[in-house]
Amino acid sequence: MGMLPEKNQSWVSEFVLLGFSSDPMSNRVLFFVFLLLYLSSVLGNGLIIALICLDTHLHTPMYFFLCVLSVLDTSYITTTMHQIPMLVHLLAHSRTISFAGCWLQMYVFCALGLTKCIFFVVMAYDRYVAICYPLCYTIILNWRLCTQLAAGTWACGFLFSLVHTFLTMRLPYCGPNRINHYFCEGPSVRNLACTDTQLIDMVDLIISVFVVVTPLSLILASYIRITLAILKIKSTQGCCKAFSTCASHLTVVTLFYAPVTYIYTRPNSSYSPEQDKQISLLYNVFTALLNPMVYSLRNKDIKRAFLKVMGCGRVAW
Repeated sequence: MGMLPEKNQSWVSEFVLLGFSSDPMSNRVLFFVFLLLYLSSVLGNGLIIALICLDTHLHTPMYFFLCVLSVLDTSYITTTMHQIPMLVHLLAHSRTISFAGCWLQMYVFCALGLTKCIFFVVMAYDRYVAICYPLCYTIILNWRLCTQLAAGTWACGFLFSLVHTFLTMRLPYCGPNRINHYFCEGPSVRNLACTDTQLIDMVDLIISVFVVVTPLSLILASYIRITLAILKIKSTQGCCKAFSTCASHLTVVTLFYAPVTYIYTRPNSSYSPEQDKQISLLYNVFTALLNPMVYSLRNKDIKRAFLKVMGCGRVAW
């Protein structure tokens, strides 16, 4: 593992984020595109959070977890797109970020990403209990357990991120300092280290297996049990309703896990900076934008709460 550089070596005090393009006109177009995506995501997730908080009919474990997911999505996209570095750097002449700023961004981004990976397991468990043990749903998933599960996922995410970030930023960076990305992502920063990173890459792979592959396996196992339980339901309407409650979660999991699994569990030999920037947009920007749409368009309770808050009176569904 890399050690601190010798005294006669220069220590990098800041990094330069190359972003997507060096053309000013292209950057102006990208600025407005990403600004629209960012505002739409914040508005969509903020609306879901507000509706769940305001409507007492949505004060259930399922919507509590959905509210937490919206908070995660809003924080996740804000970490990279607001101020440092995405939006400001698209218009600024200087695209530098301090070593400390890069460290902080990498830590928070990784922590929120790992938290989402683990939190999707909690949401799958919620659906498993609701469908397989409907009569005991509120007893098993009481409010104390819900808050413990939510707090536990955040704690695990920030703890594992601390290990990842500490090992990455402890490496010696003596030049060059140009990160071929639009934010301080671990693999892109580590690629600039002037030492062998094989040991840290191995540690990162272990962490990735633990917080990416293992949760995904648990989610798949949960939905196998859920599918078997649904197939036992004799009512066609009951089957459709049960499948509908799971469809949104499965869609969100697929949109997030597909690119994340590719980025963090592939061999280092297939590393491609340009491809990584495009793929990272999928799990960073577009999942935060699409999640509110996925959950609201198919959810009658969310629609009813929206119309109620807007003062449209009672709505029959």
